[in-house]
Amino acid sequence: MKRGDRPVACLAALTRWSSIPADALLAAVIFLATLGPGQVPARGEPGPLLLQAALVVPLVWRRRAPLTVFCAIAAAAAVQWVADVQLPADAALLVALYTVATRCAWRQTLVAGLTLEAGALLAAARWAPPGQSPFTAAALTAMTAAALTTGLWTRARRAYVTSLEHDREQRARLAVAEERARMTRDMHDIVTHNLSVMVALADSAAYVRHRAPERAAAAMEQIAATGRQALDDMRRSLGAGEDGESCRQAGARLRPAPGIAQLGPLTDRMRAVGLPTRLEVTGDPEAVPAVAQLTVYRLVQEALTNALRHAPGATAEVRVRLTPRCAAVEVIDDGRPGPAPGDAHGRGLVGMRERVAAYGGSLHAGPLSGGGWRVAASLDIGDDMMEKGTA
Repeated sequence: MKRGDRPVACLAALTRWSSIPADALLAAVIFLATLGPGQVPARGEPGPLLLQAALVVPLVWRRRAPLTVFCAIAAAAAVQWVADVQLPADAALLVALYTVATRCAWRQTLVAGLTLEAGALLAAARWAPPGQSPFTAAALTAMTAAALTTGLWTRARRAYVTSLEHDREQRARLAVAEERARMTRDMHDIVTHNLSVMVALADSAAYVRHRAPERAAAAMEQIAATGRQALDDMRRSLGAGEDGESCRQAGARLRPAPGIAQLGPLTDRMRAVGLPTRLEVTGDPEAVPAVAQLTVYRLVQEALTNALRHAPGATAEVRVRLTPRCAAVEVIDDGRPGPAPGDAHGRGLVGMRERVAAYGGSLHAGPLSGGGWRVAASLDIGDDMMEKGTA
C-alpha cells in the first residue's frame, strides 16, 4: 500500500467500525423491547431466550455483512418456526431486509424479499388466530413490502446524493481547469506581446543611441512603460479569480481590462516598434460586453505580435466590424509569401481558438496566396452567448 493510501484506508476502516456501536444499541433496544414477561425462560428452559438472541444479536454486524446477517436471522427464524416458538423478535427480519435493500445488489435484494415473504406466509399459517390467517398474512406482507420499499428508496436517495456530489466535484474540477487555461492564455498573450515590443524597442534604442540619443531615451522610456503595463496586466490576470482584501486593494490601483477602445494605443505601439499598422473599427463598441471586448483585444494583440515577430518589415491592417449580435476581427499583414516562420499550431493560435470557441465563433488563420498572413475571427455576442461570455 502506498503511503498516501494509508489515511484513506484507515478512514474507511474507522467508518466501518464506527457503525457497530450504533447497531449494537439498536440490537439491544429490539432485544429488550420484544422480551416480554412471557419470553423470560423458566429454570432449565433457555431455548426461547437463545432464539431471541439468535434473532437479534446478528444485527450488530448488519451494515458490515448485510446479506450474511439476513441469512443468519432467517435461519434462526426457521428454527423458531420448526420449534413452534412464537417470538416478537422476528421484527429483526424487517431490519435485516431493509439493510439488504440499501446495500446489496438487486438480485440479492429480490431473493431476500421473497424469502421473508415465504416466512411471513408460513408464520401466518401457523400462528394466526383461527379464521384470521388471510388478514395476518396480508399484514405481514405489508410490513415486508414496507421494509423492502423503504430500503430501496434509501438506496436510490443515497445514489442520487452521491451523483450530485460527483457532479459538483466534476464542475469544480472543470472550473479549475478552465481558470488555468484562461491564465495560461492571458500569460502567453501578455508576456509574448510585451516582450516582443520591448525587444524591438531595445534594438531600436541600441541602433540610434549614438546618432539620436533623444530617440534612444524615448525608446527606453517606452520600454519601461511597456514593462509596467505588462506587470499590471499580469497582476490583473492572476488576481481575477481571488477574493482577498489584498487583491481588491491591488485591483483598485490597476487600469480597467483593455477593450476595443485600447486598440488605437495598441496599433500606435506597434507602429512605434516597426510594424506600420492601420486600424478600422465599424460599429458601436459600447454595445459589446466587456469580456467580449477583451477577447477582441487579445485576438488583435496576438495577431500583431505574430506579425512583428515573424514578418519583419511588413505592414499590417486591422479591421473590426461590430453588430448587435456579432464581432468580426480580421488582421492581415503583407509579409513574405508562404507560411509564417514558427509553428502554425503553437500556443498562440491554440489560445486564440479557445477564446473564440467560448463564444461559439470561428477562427481562420493562414498564409495568403500573394504573400502575408491573415487571421479572421467571428464572435457570437447575441443574448445567449453574451451571458456565457460574461459568466
